[in-house]
Amino acid sequence: MPLRSSTPARHKKTPTRVTRGALAPDRVAAILKGLDEAYPEAECALMHRTPWELLVATILSAQCTDVRVNMVTPELFRRFPTPEAMARATLPELEELIRTTGFFRNKAKSIQGAARKIIADFGGHVPQTLAELITIPGAARKTANVVLGVCFGKAEGIVVDTHVFRIARRLELARADTAEKVEQELMQVIPRDRWISFSHQIIHHGRQVCIARNPKCNVCNIEPLCRSKDKTWES
Repeated sequence: MPLRSSTPARHKKTPTRVTRGALAPDRVAAILKGLDEAYPEAECALMHRTPWELLVATILSAQCTDVRVNMVTPELFRRFPTPEAMARATLPELEELIRTTGFFRNKAKSIQGAARKIIADFGGHVPQTLAELITIPGAARKTANVVLGVCFGKAEGIVVDTHVFRIARRLELARADTAEKVEQELMQVIPRDRWISFSHQIIHHGRQVCIARNPKCNVCNIEPLCRSKDKTWES
């Protein structure tokens, strides 16, 4: 029985309902197929022109929306376009430019520290390995995975932001209670050649359909595969 009387707005290609375990390969494949159909061109929402700009933007995106970061970074990069320029900036200058992203004092220290680290240890270029990236101030695994995947096409891990964390658990693809552990669980069930696109698609899904407090289940094309207790509509 439907939880709500409304008819789904779109179910153009409804995935086959899978009755086996949550991590059964055919269920995972059906979820990935549904995401491909819904978000065939999903990509990173943070505006950037270079790996350096994406690194800084991702650091700024912590506890902040991508929309807000995209409002801030054009002037930031106009003033300080390279690691060398940002390394020479004063903290008050950086703080003023990024103030609206929240936690601006810590973020200013991180992005300036990142600039100096990249100059000192990597010849002014953003490194292309996870092991090197996570040594940069402000660049934990999530940030490193974003830069590696988007700029270099390298899948060394899966980006787990708030949307990926929440929806992976909602879809029973992971059960852990930390982003790091959810990432490790996802890496066991999502094929490696999908690690990059999976995160982008889930993030778009979380913003547009699978909203935290009131998911739009009636327009979700992977709803038949979802067994979450907080569904607002059931086919």
